[in-house]
Amino acid sequence: MSLRQVRLDTGVLNVRVRESVFPLDDLCGFAARDNRKRGFLFLSKVLGKHWPATPGRMRAIHQHLASRLDLGAGPWLFVAMAETATGLGQGVFEAMLERQPDAEALFIHSTRYRVAGHSPLEFQEPHCHAPDQLLYAPIQPERLARFHAARELILIDDEISTGVTLCNLVSAYRRLNPRIERIHFVSITNFSGTDSAERFSARLGLPVECVAALHGDFEFQPTDSPLTGEAPAAVGDNRREPWQLAENAGRFGIEHPIEIASEELTRLVAGLVPGARILVLGTGEFMHVAFRVGLGLEALGFIVAVQATSRSPILTGADVERRLVFGDNYGEGIRNYLYNVDPGDHALIIVCHETPRDGLDDLTQALGAGCLTFRYPKSAPTDDPHHP
Repeated sequence: MSLRQVRLDTGVLNVRVRESVFPLDDLCGFAARDNRKRGFLFLSKVLGKHWPATPGRMRAIHQHLASRLDLGAGPWLFVAMAETATGLGQGVFEAMLERQPDAEALFIHSTRYRVAGHSPLEFQEPHCHAPDQLLYAPIQPERLARFHAARELILIDDEISTGVTLCNLVSAYRRLNPRIERIHFVSITNFSGTDSAERFSARLGLPVECVAALHGDFEFQPTDSPLTGEAPAAVGDNRREPWQLAENAGRFGIEHPIEIASEELTRLVAGLVPGARILVLGTGEFMHVAFRVGLGLEALGFIVAVQATSRSPILTGADVERRLVFGDNYGEGIRNYLYNVDPGDHALIIVCHETPRDGLDDLTQALGAGCLTFRYPKSAPTDDPHHP
């Protein structure tokens, strides 16, 4: 067992590592949240969210977590938690399909965007600055049937501290599908304590398995907070029409891996020589395409980092050295952030997005001239449904 004490502007965080495959410093750093409900943040170094991560390291974590899953008979339903773990969850899902290509499995992620014409399953993330979480049922009939018939439920988050949010989602989902037989909580770091699986099992009345690269626990002692007001809003009215959002990237379910065509990769790096430094950015919940693009470019010999913009307000200091602030690309008028990135460090920055290009102007101006955008899927509907 190892101990770590971290002093933040919002308090003192004591971390105990009880079991880990990787060193703590390889997996995460620490930061202070601009959030009175919870003043600390486990800042993952292998997630590709608040810290730039190489695609190879991200894939190694996906494969490790998938290898630790002990799944029974399908169908399997993988659910990733918005906003931070949407890419991680899809990566673990794809790594599991590599191991068992014929599995009857479905991936979907929760969201904080309300999509007109769709009624979500709602649950709470109590400690978050944006506590309302939504889960939409798949649109396609075969995916919808698999969504309702799952026997194994795999919930993925970047870290588990109390497990309350995951338990809330299980309870909400069981109202739709009471035939679930087993639950799996999957995370990079699990700080919920040594007996967490037993406690979660007792609470839910179903067997729960906890899979993580690191297991431990923590204590946080808040100090007089430097926060002077409420955290910036992180939930609003999604102003995008349903046809302006990707329906085949995770929010409405997907049963196969995402693939980026080699000609698309070649087009994105036209004029660059292998060895050039590239940053591939996801936008908000739309994270996994950036990982897939980054993985392809890394295989071509480029030095690639993957990251995503965020609606999470984090204070600079500790392991957050830089913060860019800009408007969101969903038309909600909510501040978005990019942490620990110096645009000048990269020969090229590729912004991956599902929304129309015009919503990215604020971000691309902040990133500078060496920036281009990549909308996925390429066949995404246009802004006007009458002009395909």
